Amino acid sequence: MITIGVTGGIAAYKVIDVASALKKLGYEIQVVMTKNSTEFAAPLAFATITGKPVITDMTDGDGEVLHIEIAKKSKIILIAPATANIIAKLRAGIADDFLTTMVLATKGTVVLAPAMNSNMYTNPVVQENISVLKSRGYLVIEPDSGVLACGDVGVGKLPDAVKITAYIKDLNDKPAVDQDLLGKKYLITAGRTVEAIDPMRYLSNYSTGKMGYALAEMAKDRGAEVILVSGPTNLTPPAGVTVVEVISARDMYKAVHENYTDVDVVIKAAAVADFRPKEVQAEKIKKGDDKLVLELVKNPDILKSLGDTKKNQILVGFAAESQNVIENATEKLKSKNLDIIVANNIKEEGAGFSADTNIATIIERDGTVSFIPKMSKKELANIILDKTKRGR
Repeated sequence: MITIGVTGGIAAYKVIDVASALKKLGYEIQVVMTKNSTEFAAPLAFATITGKPVITDMTDGDGEVLHIEIAKKSKIILIAPATANIIAKLRAGIADDFLTTMVLATKGTVVLAPAMNSNMYTNPVVQENISVLKSRGYLVIEPDSGVLACGDVGVGKLPDAVKITAYIKDLNDKPAVDQDLLGKKYLITAGRTVEAIDPMRYLSNYSTGKMGYALAEMAKDRGAEVILVSGPTNLTPPAGVTVVEVISARDMYKAVHENYTDVDVVIKAAAVADFRPKEVQAEKIKKGDDKLVLELVKNPDILKSLGDTKKNQILVGFAAESQNVIENATEKLKSKNLDIIVANNIKEEGAGFSADTNIATIIERDGTVSFIPKMSKKELANIILDKTKRGR
Protein backbone atom coordinates (compact mmCIF):
# COMPACT_ATOMS: atom_id res chain seq x y z
CA MET A 1 0.00 0.00 0.00
CA ILE A 2 1.08 3.55 -0.73
CA THR A 3 0.04 6.17 1.81
CA ILE A 4 -0.08 9.82 0.82
CA GLY A 5 0.31 12.34 3.62
CA VAL A 6 -1.04 15.76 2.63
CA THR A 7 0.06 18.76 4.68
CA GLY A 8 -1.06 22.39 4.86
CA GLY A 9 0.50 24.06 1.84
CA ILE A 10 -1.13 25.79 -1.10
CA ALA A 11 0.05 22.94 -3.36
CA ALA A 12 -2.13 20.42 -1.50
CA TYR A 13 -4.76 20.48 -4.24
CA LYS A 14 -2.17 19.31 -6.78
CA VAL A 15 -1.75 16.05 -4.89
CA ILE A 16 -5.26 14.99 -5.97
CA ASP A 17 -3.76 14.36 -9.43
CA VAL A 18 -0.96 12.29 -7.87
CA ALA A 19 -3.45 10.11 -5.98
CA SER A 20 -5.50 9.68 -9.15
CA ALA A 21 -2.47 8.71 -11.28
CA LEU A 22 -1.22 6.17 -8.73
CA LYS A 23 -4.70 4.69 -8.34
CA LYS A 24 -4.96 4.26 -12.13
CA LEU A 25 -1.68 2.31 -12.02
CA GLY A 26 -3.41 -0.19 -9.75
CA TYR A 27 -1.88 0.72 -6.40
CA GLU A 28 -3.86 0.66 -3.16
CA ILE A 29 -3.84 4.26 -1.94
CA GLN A 30 -4.58 5.58 1.55
CA VAL A 31 -4.66 9.34 2.11
CA VAL A 32 -3.88 10.97 5.46
CA MET A 33 -4.49 14.73 5.75
CA THR A 34 -3.45 17.16 8.43
CA LYS A 35 -6.10 19.54 9.74
CA ASN A 36 -4.53 22.51 7.93
CA SER A 37 -4.39 20.68 4.60
CA THR A 38 -8.18 20.31 4.55
CA GLU A 39 -8.34 24.10 4.09
CA PHE A 40 -6.55 23.74 0.74
CA ALA A 41 -8.02 20.48 -0.64
CA ALA A 42 -11.26 18.62 0.07
CA PRO A 43 -10.97 15.20 1.75
CA LEU A 44 -13.98 14.11 -0.28
CA ALA A 45 -11.99 14.51 -3.52
CA PHE A 46 -9.29 12.13 -2.27
CA ALA A 47 -11.84 9.68 -0.89
CA THR A 48 -13.72 9.58 -4.20
CA ILE A 49 -10.52 8.89 -6.15
CA THR A 50 -9.00 6.29 -3.81
CA GLY A 51 -12.18 4.57 -2.68
CA LYS A 52 -11.03 4.85 0.95
CA PRO A 53 -12.05 7.25 3.72
CA VAL A 54 -9.48 9.97 4.28
CA ILE A 55 -7.89 9.96 7.73
CA THR A 56 -7.70 13.40 9.33
CA ASP A 57 -7.73 12.74 13.07
CA MET A 58 -6.21 10.44 15.68
CA THR A 59 -9.73 9.35 16.65
CA ASP A 60 -10.48 7.95 13.19
CA GLY A 61 -10.72 4.17 12.99
CA ASP A 62 -13.56 2.97 15.21
CA GLY A 63 -11.34 2.16 18.17
CA GLU A 64 -8.51 0.61 16.12
CA VAL A 65 -4.93 1.72 16.68
CA LEU A 66 -5.19 2.91 13.13
CA HIS A 67 -1.92 4.84 12.91
CA ILE A 68 -0.05 1.63 13.73
CA GLU A 69 -2.07 -0.44 11.25
CA ILE A 70 -1.52 2.04 8.42
CA ALA A 71 2.18 2.32 9.32
CA LYS A 72 2.57 -1.47 9.07
CA LYS A 73 0.75 -1.74 5.74
CA SER A 74 2.53 1.15 4.02
CA LYS A 75 5.40 0.17 1.74
CA ILE A 76 5.82 3.84 0.85
CA ILE A 77 4.62 6.99 2.61
CA LEU A 78 4.65 10.03 0.33
CA ILE A 79 4.34 13.38 2.09
CA ALA A 80 3.29 16.01 -0.44
CA PRO A 81 3.44 18.90 -0.16
CA ALA A 82 6.04 18.59 2.62
CA THR A 83 5.95 21.95 4.37
CA ALA A 84 8.79 23.43 6.41
CA ASN A 85 6.71 22.65 9.49
CA ILE A 86 6.29 18.91 8.82
CA ILE A 87 9.98 18.62 7.86
CA ALA A 88 11.01 20.21 11.17
CA LYS A 89 8.63 17.99 13.17
CA LEU A 90 9.92 14.81 11.52
CA ARG A 91 13.51 15.84 12.13
CA ALA A 92 12.73 16.41 15.83
CA GLY A 93 10.63 13.24 16.19
CA ILE A 94 7.48 15.12 17.18
CA ALA A 95 4.30 13.03 17.03
CA ASP A 96 1.35 15.35 17.64
CA ASP A 97 -1.10 14.21 14.94
CA PHE A 98 -2.01 11.12 12.93
CA LEU A 99 0.52 11.74 10.16
CA THR A 100 3.61 12.32 12.31
CA THR A 101 2.67 9.46 14.66
CA MET A 102 2.20 7.10 11.72
CA VAL A 103 5.56 8.08 10.20
CA LEU A 104 7.39 7.34 13.45
CA ALA A 105 5.76 3.89 13.52
CA THR A 106 6.49 2.86 9.93
CA LYS A 107 9.21 0.58 8.62
CA GLY A 108 8.34 1.62 5.08
CA THR A 109 10.11 4.15 2.91
CA VAL A 110 9.22 7.78 3.57
CA VAL A 111 9.40 10.18 0.62
CA LEU A 112 9.20 13.94 1.07
CA ALA A 113 8.15 16.33 -1.70
CA PRO A 114 8.99 19.77 -0.26
CA ALA A 115 6.99 22.74 -1.51
CA MET A 116 7.20 26.24 -0.05
CA ASN A 117 8.40 29.78 -0.68
CA SER A 118 11.94 29.81 -2.07
CA ASN A 119 13.29 31.87 0.86
CA MET A 120 11.88 29.30 3.26
CA TYR A 121 13.23 26.36 1.24
CA THR A 122 16.76 27.80 1.03
CA ASN A 123 16.78 28.85 4.69
CA PRO A 124 19.74 27.10 6.38
CA VAL A 125 17.46 25.65 9.07
CA VAL A 126 15.20 23.98 6.51
CA GLN A 127 18.18 22.73 4.50
CA GLU A 128 19.78 21.30 7.63
CA ASN A 129 16.54 19.55 8.57
CA ILE A 130 16.28 18.02 5.10
CA SER A 131 19.93 16.92 5.20
CA VAL A 132 19.44 15.22 8.57
CA LEU A 133 16.33 13.41 7.34
CA LYS A 134 18.18 12.22 4.23
CA SER A 135 20.93 10.82 6.46
CA ARG A 136 18.25 8.86 8.33
CA GLY A 137 16.98 7.26 5.14
CA TYR A 138 14.22 9.63 4.08
CA LEU A 139 14.03 10.22 0.32
CA VAL A 140 13.42 13.66 -1.13
CA ILE A 141 11.89 14.65 -4.47
CA GLU A 142 13.61 17.95 -5.13
CA PRO A 143 11.24 20.88 -5.77
CA ASP A 144 11.03 22.58 -9.15
CA SER A 145 11.81 26.23 -9.88
CA GLY A 146 9.40 28.77 -11.31
CA VAL A 147 6.69 31.22 -10.35
CA LEU A 148 5.40 30.36 -6.86
CA ALA A 149 1.87 30.83 -5.52
CA CYS A 150 3.01 33.91 -3.58
CA GLY A 151 4.26 35.52 -6.79
CA ASP A 152 7.96 35.04 -6.10
CA VAL A 153 10.17 33.29 -8.63
CA GLY A 154 12.56 30.61 -7.42
CA VAL A 155 12.91 27.06 -6.19
CA GLY A 156 10.08 25.62 -4.13
CA LYS A 157 7.36 24.46 -6.57
CA LEU A 158 5.84 21.05 -6.03
CA PRO A 159 6.86 18.92 -9.05
CA ASP A 160 3.98 18.00 -11.34
CA ALA A 161 1.96 14.82 -10.88
CA VAL A 162 3.74 13.04 -13.75
CA LYS A 163 7.15 13.47 -12.11
CA ILE A 164 6.00 12.48 -8.62
CA THR A 165 4.04 9.49 -9.91
CA ALA A 166 7.01 8.22 -11.93
CA TYR A 167 9.28 8.57 -8.89
CA ILE A 168 6.89 6.57 -6.67
CA LYS A 169 6.31 3.92 -9.35
CA ASP A 170 10.04 3.41 -9.87
CA LEU A 171 10.59 3.21 -6.13
CA ASN A 172 7.72 0.78 -5.59
CA ASP A 173 8.72 -1.49 -8.47
CA LYS A 174 12.39 -1.64 -7.54
CA PRO A 175 13.48 -4.76 -5.61
CA ALA A 176 14.60 -4.22 -2.02
CA VAL A 177 18.31 -3.39 -1.62
CA ASP A 178 20.41 -3.72 1.50
CA GLN A 179 20.77 -0.23 3.01
CA ASP A 180 24.42 -0.76 3.91
CA LEU A 181 25.42 2.84 3.09
CA LEU A 182 22.73 4.46 5.24
CA GLY A 183 24.06 7.47 7.12
CA LYS A 184 26.95 8.02 4.70
CA LYS A 185 27.30 10.94 2.33
CA TYR A 186 28.78 10.51 -1.15
CA LEU A 187 29.94 13.19 -3.57
CA ILE A 188 30.06 11.84 -7.13
CA THR A 189 31.07 13.69 -10.29
CA ALA A 190 29.91 12.65 -13.72
CA GLY A 191 29.81 13.65 -17.36
CA ARG A 192 32.14 15.88 -19.31
CA THR A 193 33.18 19.47 -18.90
CA VAL A 194 32.90 22.08 -21.66
CA GLU A 195 35.38 24.90 -22.31
CA ALA A 196 34.11 27.74 -24.50
CA ILE A 197 36.12 28.99 -27.46
CA ASP A 198 33.56 31.50 -28.73
CA PRO A 199 29.73 31.77 -28.47
CA MET A 200 29.17 28.62 -30.55
CA ARG A 201 32.33 26.48 -30.24
CA TYR A 202 33.95 24.64 -27.37
CA LEU A 203 36.50 22.03 -26.31
CA SER A 204 35.21 18.85 -24.68
CA ASN A 205 35.40 15.03 -24.77
CA TYR A 206 33.27 11.95 -25.47
CA SER A 207 32.13 11.21 -21.90
CA THR A 208 28.40 10.39 -21.59
CA GLY A 209 28.24 10.37 -17.77
CA LYS A 210 26.85 6.83 -17.66
CA MET A 211 29.39 5.53 -15.13
CA GLY A 212 28.96 8.44 -12.74
CA TYR A 213 25.17 8.29 -12.93
CA ALA A 214 25.26 4.53 -12.27
CA LEU A 215 27.40 5.14 -9.19
CA ALA A 216 25.01 7.83 -7.96
CA GLU A 217 21.95 5.61 -8.47
CA MET A 218 23.46 2.57 -6.77
CA ALA A 219 24.78 4.60 -3.82
CA LYS A 220 21.36 6.19 -3.33
CA ASP A 221 19.63 2.81 -3.55
CA ARG A 222 21.95 1.49 -0.85
CA GLY A 223 20.94 4.28 1.52
CA ALA A 224 23.63 6.92 1.01
CA GLU A 225 22.91 10.60 0.73
CA VAL A 226 24.30 11.51 -2.69
CA ILE A 227 25.40 14.79 -4.22
CA LEU A 228 25.89 14.41 -7.97
CA VAL A 229 27.99 17.14 -9.57
CA SER A 230 27.29 16.71 -13.26
CA GLY A 231 28.65 18.23 -16.41
CA PRO A 232 26.46 18.22 -19.54
CA THR A 233 24.88 14.83 -20.35
CA ASN A 234 21.75 13.48 -22.01
CA LEU A 235 20.88 11.44 -18.92
CA THR A 236 18.09 11.84 -16.39
CA PRO A 237 19.50 12.11 -12.86
CA PRO A 238 18.51 9.30 -10.46
CA ALA A 239 15.55 10.11 -8.23
CA GLY A 240 16.44 11.10 -4.69
CA VAL A 241 19.86 12.47 -5.58
CA THR A 242 20.89 16.11 -5.09
CA VAL A 243 22.14 17.34 -8.47
CA VAL A 244 24.54 20.24 -9.00
CA GLU A 245 24.82 21.08 -12.69
CA VAL A 246 28.07 22.57 -13.98
CA ILE A 247 29.59 23.39 -17.36
CA SER A 248 33.33 24.02 -17.17
CA ALA A 249 36.18 22.48 -15.18
CA ARG A 250 36.35 25.59 -13.03
CA ASP A 251 32.62 25.30 -12.32
CA MET A 252 33.14 21.71 -11.25
CA TYR A 253 36.14 22.62 -9.09
CA LYS A 254 34.04 25.18 -7.24
CA ALA A 255 31.04 22.88 -6.76
CA VAL A 256 33.15 19.97 -5.54
CA HIS A 257 35.07 22.03 -3.00
CA GLU A 258 31.87 23.65 -1.71
CA ASN A 259 30.62 20.20 -0.69
CA TYR A 260 33.90 18.39 0.05
CA THR A 261 34.31 18.85 3.79
CA ASP A 262 30.83 17.48 4.54
CA VAL A 263 31.11 14.10 2.79
CA ASP A 264 32.49 10.67 3.64
CA VAL A 265 33.40 9.51 0.13
CA VAL A 266 34.26 11.31 -3.13
CA ILE A 267 34.13 9.43 -6.43
CA LYS A 268 35.49 11.50 -9.32
CA ALA A 269 34.02 9.80 -12.37
CA ALA A 270 33.72 12.93 -14.52
CA ALA A 271 35.94 13.43 -17.56
CA VAL A 272 37.37 16.88 -16.91
CA ALA A 273 39.03 18.94 -19.63
CA ASP A 274 42.72 19.38 -18.81
CA PHE A 275 43.00 22.62 -20.78
CA ARG A 276 40.85 25.60 -21.74
CA PRO A 277 41.36 28.49 -24.17
CA LYS A 278 43.31 31.32 -22.57
CA GLU A 279 40.78 33.78 -23.96
CA VAL A 280 37.13 33.21 -24.89
CA GLN A 281 36.19 35.23 -27.94
CA ALA A 282 33.13 37.44 -27.43
CA GLU A 283 32.06 36.98 -31.06
CA LYS A 284 32.02 33.99 -33.36
CA ILE A 285 35.44 33.42 -34.94
CA LYS A 286 35.10 33.93 -38.67
CA LYS A 287 36.86 32.01 -41.37
CA GLY A 288 40.15 33.61 -42.23
CA ASP A 289 43.50 32.05 -42.88
CA ASP A 290 43.87 28.32 -43.34
CA LYS A 291 45.20 28.04 -39.80
CA LEU A 292 43.74 28.99 -36.45
CA VAL A 293 45.96 28.96 -33.37
CA LEU A 294 44.37 28.56 -29.95
CA GLU A 295 46.47 29.30 -26.89
CA LEU A 296 45.47 26.91 -24.10
CA VAL A 297 46.05 27.11 -20.37
CA LYS A 298 45.76 24.38 -17.75
CA ASN A 299 42.56 23.87 -15.82
CA PRO A 300 42.77 23.29 -12.05
CA ASP A 301 43.46 19.66 -11.17
CA ILE A 302 40.35 18.86 -9.13
CA LEU A 303 41.41 15.38 -8.06
CA LYS A 304 44.86 16.47 -6.89
CA SER A 305 43.41 19.42 -4.97
CA LEU A 306 41.12 17.00 -3.13
CA GLY A 307 43.99 14.65 -2.37
CA ASP A 308 46.10 17.52 -1.07
CA THR A 309 43.39 18.67 1.37
CA LYS A 310 41.58 15.46 2.34
CA LYS A 311 41.19 14.48 5.97
CA ASN A 312 39.00 11.46 6.67
CA GLN A 313 37.37 11.19 3.26
CA ILE A 314 37.78 8.18 1.01
CA LEU A 315 38.89 9.49 -2.40
CA VAL A 316 38.26 7.49 -5.57
CA GLY A 317 39.55 8.50 -8.99
CA PHE A 318 39.20 7.19 -12.52
CA ALA A 319 41.91 6.77 -15.15
CA ALA A 320 40.85 6.49 -18.80
CA GLU A 321 43.99 5.16 -20.50
CA SER A 322 44.89 3.90 -23.96
CA GLN A 323 48.26 2.31 -23.06
CA ASN A 324 50.25 1.20 -19.99
CA VAL A 325 46.98 1.15 -18.06
CA ILE A 326 48.16 -0.25 -14.72
CA GLU A 327 51.40 1.73 -14.64
CA ASN A 328 49.72 5.04 -15.46
CA ALA A 329 46.84 4.43 -13.06
CA THR A 330 49.18 3.47 -10.22
CA GLU A 331 51.19 6.64 -10.73
CA LYS A 332 47.97 8.68 -10.63
CA LEU A 333 46.87 6.92 -7.44
CA LYS A 334 50.12 7.88 -5.70
CA SER A 335 50.61 11.39 -7.08
CA LYS A 336 47.06 12.49 -6.24
CA ASN A 337 46.85 10.81 -2.82
CA LEU A 338 43.92 8.57 -3.75
CA ASP A 339 42.59 5.58 -1.85
CA ILE A 340 41.22 3.79 -4.91
CA ILE A 341 41.59 4.24 -8.65
CA VAL A 342 39.44 2.66 -11.35
CA ALA A 343 41.33 2.26 -14.63
CA ASN A 344 39.80 1.68 -18.06
CA ASN A 345 41.42 0.91 -21.38
CA ILE A 346 39.29 3.12 -23.62
CA LYS A 347 40.39 1.14 -26.69
CA GLU A 348 38.94 -2.09 -25.28
CA GLU A 349 35.56 -3.08 -26.73
CA GLY A 350 32.82 -2.75 -24.09
CA ALA A 351 34.76 -0.25 -21.98
CA GLY A 352 34.23 2.98 -23.89
CA PHE A 353 32.43 6.13 -22.83
CA SER A 354 29.17 5.43 -24.69
CA ALA A 355 28.83 1.74 -23.78
CA ASP A 356 26.41 0.50 -21.12
CA THR A 357 29.10 -1.94 -20.01
CA ASN A 358 32.56 -1.45 -18.60
CA ILE A 359 35.81 -3.35 -18.06
CA ALA A 360 38.04 -2.14 -15.28
CA THR A 361 41.12 -2.64 -13.19
CA ILE A 362 40.68 -1.40 -9.62
CA ILE A 363 43.86 -0.51 -7.74
CA GLU A 364 43.78 0.25 -4.02
CA ARG A 365 46.20 2.16 -1.83
CA ASP A 366 47.49 -1.04 -0.18
CA GLY A 367 48.50 -2.43 -3.58
CA THR A 368 45.48 -4.70 -4.10
CA VAL A 369 44.67 -5.03 -7.80
CA SER A 370 41.29 -6.37 -8.96
CA PHE A 371 40.61 -7.18 -12.60
CA ILE A 372 36.92 -6.68 -13.37
CA PRO A 373 35.56 -8.41 -16.51
CA LYS A 374 32.94 -6.89 -18.78
CA MET A 375 29.72 -6.17 -16.90
CA SER A 376 27.06 -3.50 -16.70
CA LYS A 377 28.10 -0.14 -15.30
CA LYS A 378 25.62 -0.58 -12.45
CA GLU A 379 27.26 -3.89 -11.50
CA LEU A 380 30.68 -2.27 -11.57
CA ALA A 381 29.32 0.64 -9.54
CA ASN A 382 28.34 -1.71 -6.74
CA ILE A 383 31.81 -3.29 -6.73
CA ILE A 384 33.38 0.16 -6.42
CA LEU A 385 30.97 1.10 -3.63
CA ASP A 386 31.85 -2.12 -1.77
CA LYS A 387 35.49 -1.11 -1.86
CA THR A 388 34.74 2.34 -0.46
CA LYS A 389 33.23 0.59 2.57
CA ARG A 390 36.33 -1.49 3.16
CA GLY A 391 38.50 1.58 2.67
CA ARG A 392 37.11 3.33 5.72
